Amino acid sequence: MSDYPRMIVPVDHIEPVPRRIRAMLSGAVVLDTTQAIYVWEWPYFPLYYVPIADVAQDLLVDEGHSQHRHRGTARQYGLRVGAVERPASAHVYTDDALEGLAGMVRFDWDAMDAWFEEDEEVFVHPRNPYARVDALRSTRTVRIELEGLVLAESSSPVMVFETGLPTRYYLNRTEVDFEHLLPSETVTSCPYKGTTSGYWSFQLGETIHPDVAWIYDFPTRQLLPIAGLIAFYNERVDILLDDEPLPRPTTHFSK
Repeated sequence: MSDYPRMIVPVDHIEPVPRRIRAMLSGAVVLDTTQAIYVWEWPYFPLYYVPIADVAQDLLVDEGHSQHRHRGTARQYGLRVGAVERPASAHVYTDDALEGLAGMVRFDWDAMDAWFEEDEEVFVHPRNPYARVDALRSTRTVRIELEGLVLAESSSPVMVFETGLPTRYYLNRTEVDFEHLLPSETVTSCPYKGTTSGYWSFQLGETIHPDVAWIYDFPTRQLLPIAGLIAFYNERVDILLDDEPLPRPTTHFSK
């Protein structure tokens, strides 16, 4: 049994999106809708499907063929904004699609420069309306070890509980031993927390464990308690909580 809540929404589940959704490419508004729907193509998070009527038609390029996809037949389109092109980035579902999908467009997330829910930018993918992300202060003792060395120890962590992920433990920088931690060029983003401002790899002699820790100096306002704190991948280090070792997850997750 897992020690954290799993995602339980089935694949192909569909729900309305009660938010205004916009997406932009090269300064142009590609779509602007209050009638989007969530479609779960996998259990972890949904994607937006939007009505074709709410898409800027002059930016769509009909590529002249259809695909038989899991959810029905879809006409394939590209996007063109001036000299910027995004081929095969949109699929418009036809009448044989799953109920509720006919006339809806599914865009590749990375085809856009930016996505917005209302007036706030959303990164990586849509936020799952069935997922919770809570940052809670604690006085439990957390110790981080790797290769027999103590990398960090704290009795004032902030614990981040995110549906579908192991608990993450964020510690004060002053509680981290940087002797074997080297700054990394890695940058990642999270739809719930924002964009990282730093990563560290572990080095002991010739042994290197890449990107074991990260920091958000400027997280989203919902996760402000983790600002400036450092967390370690449960999957890459050994964590003791109140002196009890936690099992390493067998699957590597996002942050």
